[in-house]
Amino acid sequence: MADLFDSTTDDGGRPLADRLRPTGLDDYFGQQHLLGEGKPLQKVIRSGRVHSMIFWGPPGTGKTTLARIVAASTDSHFIGLSAVMAGVKDIRAAVAEAREHRAQYQRRTVLFLDEVHRFNKSQQDAFLPYVEDGTLTFIGATTENPSFELNNALLSRARVYVLKSLDTEALNGILDRAISEIATRLGMTELNIEDEARDLLLQAADGDGRRALNLLEIATDLIEPAAGAELITTALVREIAAGGRRRFDKQGEQFYDQISALHKSIRGSAPDASLYWISRMLDGGCEPLYIARRLVRIASEDIGNADPRALRITLDAWEVVDRLGSPEGELALAQAVVFLACAAKSNAVYTAAKAAAADVQEFGTLDVPNKLRNAPTALMKDLGYGKGYRYAQDEADGFAAGERYFPDDMPDRTYYHPVPRGLEAKIGEKLRDLAERNARHKRAPAAKDEP
Repeated sequence: MADLFDSTTDDGGRPLADRLRPTGLDDYFGQQHLLGEGKPLQKVIRSGRVHSMIFWGPPGTGKTTLARIVAASTDSHFIGLSAVMAGVKDIRAAVAEAREHRAQYQRRTVLFLDEVHRFNKSQQDAFLPYVEDGTLTFIGATTENPSFELNNALLSRARVYVLKSLDTEALNGILDRAISEIATRLGMTELNIEDEARDLLLQAADGDGRRALNLLEIATDLIEPAAGAELITTALVREIAAGGRRRFDKQGEQFYDQISALHKSIRGSAPDASLYWISRMLDGGCEPLYIARRLVRIASEDIGNADPRALRITLDAWEVVDRLGSPEGELALAQAVVFLACAAKSNAVYTAAKAAAADVQEFGTLDVPNKLRNAPTALMKDLGYGKGYRYAQDEADGFAAGERYFPDDMPDRTYYHPVPRGLEAKIGEKLRDLAERNARHKRAPAAKDEP
């Protein structure tokens, strides 16, 4: 069976990232939270007792390389597949190959499936019998949250390891090794890179080792190799890195993590952090109208009547985005974000609405009391519709003290509890006064009956 990740072929045409793929932990950079001394995955690799696992992390963090290292460290036969191209037929072929190796060489097989989240439920289920009986040790790699993208049956048989974006130290280690390899390969005495050029390259890589190596390879292709030292300049790196965006992964894990961070920063009254997260999302290519819609939600959910201006300001920002586009619309969104973050906060309306919706579910379809019904026809009036209704505008202060508006078969409820902040502090005072007037009205008949 063909190995999609075979590294034994001629180097011609192979990308730098593939040529420099580490073969052992000593050459592997990053993921020290998993591979540092005494850390969980390091113990597995050193012990040689491999188990099925899922590597979850951003692109270019070493998931494929780590799978190969696991296989090599346990003297396992390695089969690599990509869920983008493979299907159940390829799984059957891999199983046959694994059985052959076990029978002839008494070697276990590590089956690595890249982009495992692209397999549907039935395709993922196809692994289960062979993982269960030990024919295969399964290693899957995914950039998406396994909780949402992988079957519970597969997750229960594999341990999830979370890989992180590569930090500056790891990326510098990768670049140093690559620069040395390139210089040797091209017959250079030395290959240098300006400090600012290196910094720009690290920024453009954005935690992705593969991207760092690809950019470095492009840069070296654009300089003329000759005897003596060569230099990768800042101008050259700036040119090849132009137009690159930070990682965002629209509609994926990164997307929802960042919108969550924006929402929680606004809720926490942190305008600077809020501006950072909205800038991250816009920089990554998020649709501004999506952000506008979420800000409208925040205005009602987290600010509400503490400052009703918030809703109008977010709707105005949405209108600017819709009518003017970028960059005017993005500035309007930033203005709305700062206002929301600085505004008084209240989730009283949000909480009240949820409580009312829960009562609707609990009590079912209760009749509207006759006094609250509309009576546009003579028949409706004869049936008592509207009879006994007290028109609040005709009473003192426009308030019908003691009147009840819930269904007859439902107890009174208090859903809305204004917070003592912003305008809701005033609303709370008003509601407490009305509640006291209702209470006095209910006590009044009993007082008249006293001797």
